[in-house]
Amino acid sequence: MRGPVGDEVGIGVIGFGWMGRVHARAYARLRHHFPQLPLVPRLLVAADPAPDRLEAAERHGFERTTAAWRQLLDDPRVQAVSITVPNWLHREIGVAMARAGKHIWIEKPVGRDAGEAKAVAAAVAETGVQSTVGFNYRNVPAVAHARDLIGQGRIGAVTHARFRMLSDYAAHPAAARSWRFKRGESGSGVLGDLASHGVDLARHLLGEIDGVVADEAVFIPERPEPAAVPSHFAVARGGALGTVENEDYVGCLLRFSSGARASLEASRVSVGEQNNYGFEIHGTTGAVAWDFRHMGELRVCLGEAYQNQGFATVFVGPGHGVFEAFQPAAGIAMGYDDLKVVEAANFLQSVAQGTPCGPTIDDAVRAAVVLDAVSESVRTGSWARVPR
Repeated sequence: MRGPVGDEVGIGVIGFGWMGRVHARAYARLRHHFPQLPLVPRLLVAADPAPDRLEAAERHGFERTTAAWRQLLDDPRVQAVSITVPNWLHREIGVAMARAGKHIWIEKPVGRDAGEAKAVAAAVAETGVQSTVGFNYRNVPAVAHARDLIGQGRIGAVTHARFRMLSDYAAHPAAARSWRFKRGESGSGVLGDLASHGVDLARHLLGEIDGVVADEAVFIPERPEPAAVPSHFAVARGGALGTVENEDYVGCLLRFSSGARASLEASRVSVGEQNNYGFEIHGTTGAVAWDFRHMGELRVCLGEAYQNQGFATVFVGPGHGVFEAFQPAAGIAMGYDDLKVVEAANFLQSVAQGTPCGPTIDDAVRAAVVLDAVSESVRTGSWARVPR
């Protein structure tokens, strides 16, 4: 399916919580950072059932708002849609929008399991619309530099790695029992929420994963019911307790097609850890390491000494990934929202050129297949093969 005629593309956003607002801000900033883009986004419609969120959408510059997302299906002016709703709605909305001919930028994990991600992917393939998925950590210039070094063989053949996605957003025992803790609405817990990012980073940097062995745990088995729709970090004191239906923690070992090995650990209840996301990757002659909390830095170990060979810190700058679209010199920090601006640029570039740019629905399917294998390993207590 070809992109829209002219230089303007009509945008709809479905779900206007925190992530919907991040998407809206990303569209608004596109012309600042990527003026060469052939398409200019026009914020047309925001859909959300909550009145306060629709008020926020009006402040973000949408021309109209609605409580009913289906109104976007028959609006010919809406050509591209951001889908930032809870997991249980991904499949229904993603399939419907693709079949209506709308290009989709959808947040991870895309549904509650691989089957739901595959359903959205099938609709995208049937209609020829473009898709982008919210694996934003790929867009970090330091991650791009690490991938270049690995691809150039600068650290030798990759032998082993560690990926971590540790957070404390649910560490409080009174954290509200939102949809994220209910299997029927979220599917998995920290697997879909954080480990999906870890799996995508692992695939992006090291290639396909062939097998996994894993364990998981629920450390806070009951949480208070919220009085209203809670935010991601809400604490609800005094409510009746409800059962936590999915995992707080997962740890697994990964085998890659290349022969490399890795560990992946994800937790939503890590006291003391605020968005401790990153990796350490070791090769036969060197290593690279990155920490999201120091987003503009890549720790690099290169040379031919093998032993007693230390790390140096590279402050990424122009020439590393998309850094120069945001800052003029190394050492000036980028932020999380900048990564979503890159996603928006990739999305509209794919719409304009009619071919994928950045992670697509197929990457979401691959990540979901790995996560399903993790769940299978937990169930059986043994290694699980990751099907192709």
